[in-house]
Amino acid sequence: MTPKITVVMPVYNVQKFVKKAIESVLEQTFTDFELIIVNDCATDNSLKICQQIHDRRVRIINHVENKGLAAARNTGIRHALGKYVAFLDSDDMWHAEKLQRHCAHLDANPNVGISFSRSSFMSYDGKLLDFYQMPQLTNIDAAHLLCRNPVGNGSAPVIRRETLNDIRFQSIHRHQLYSCYFDEKFRQSEDIECWLRIVATTKWKMEGIPQPLTYYRLNHGGLSANLLKQLASWEQMISKARYFAPKLLKRHENDARAYQLRYLARQAIRMKDGKMAAKLATEALTTSPKILKDEMGRTISTVSAAYMQWLLPAFAYHWLESLGQKAIGSIQKHKISRDGVSSMFL
Repeated sequence: MTPKITVVMPVYNVQKFVKKAIESVLEQTFTDFELIIVNDCATDNSLKICQQIHDRRVRIINHVENKGLAAARNTGIRHALGKYVAFLDSDDMWHAEKLQRHCAHLDANPNVGISFSRSSFMSYDGKLLDFYQMPQLTNIDAAHLLCRNPVGNGSAPVIRRETLNDIRFQSIHRHQLYSCYFDEKFRQSEDIECWLRIVATTKWKMEGIPQPLTYYRLNHGGLSANLLKQLASWEQMISKARYFAPKLLKRHENDARAYQLRYLARQAIRMKDGKMAAKLATEALTTSPKILKDEMGRTISTVSAAYMQWLLPAFAYHWLESLGQKAIGSIQKHKISRDGVSSMFL
């Protein structure tokens, strides 16, 4: 019997997290799914852990060489049998009602091609935090997606197979032609590039649902140099988008770049690199001062936090940060509750 939803999970060197990720799929209240695990040539015990899961709904596909996240997702899509395709990164997790709610959302809205949820942050060790990604959920056009990427992370969306088919293109590897959906030239920013191509070039709409159904794991530490790599991959995405959405880029490229710089400044703050954060935040404002007008609160808070982290003694900054986090967490919980989300999600 053909499953209604295919879950695609790329796996590469995630032995600490992959079992929990798989369990969060197998524990879904919606059971008409298949889980395709794509082993991208893991060199740790990730594959062995996956092989210890005995469930008829699980299939493991092995790459013969490491090809990256985009290629692993493409492999999963090519083997998918479901009407809908969900993506879960193997270091993240899902709420038990994730698939059930997305299936209902897509069934009820045939013009929606990408359904995504709000996300709850969890620590590197898996502790749920009182912080949520709180994006716009409706009336999302290509400009909003380009500037703010409401999907937020690769474990949030569930997409119609029809939608993916509408952006399918052919690539060649070792003289073999095969179908692609994500662009395998990207090692980062492959998700936003794919979402943008869908919204900018097809009839499909993107909508979110208010429940925080995705548990997004924060990376442990990280190097500031990685932020510059992330910026470079984003610029690569912009260069490609100029070809398939030139009018969009002409109008919104500078604003989008400023929002991306602001996002990276927040990442630098989390890495405790105040100097880098201040540099990125300042560059965001000089690139497009308009972001101060359009999102004054978030922009001011980012710039202030960046400079305080750079200039204040560590103990003083941590004290101010803890006060701010408590206030933000309280505001976000209130908004989620106001949107009619049950306390079971909080």
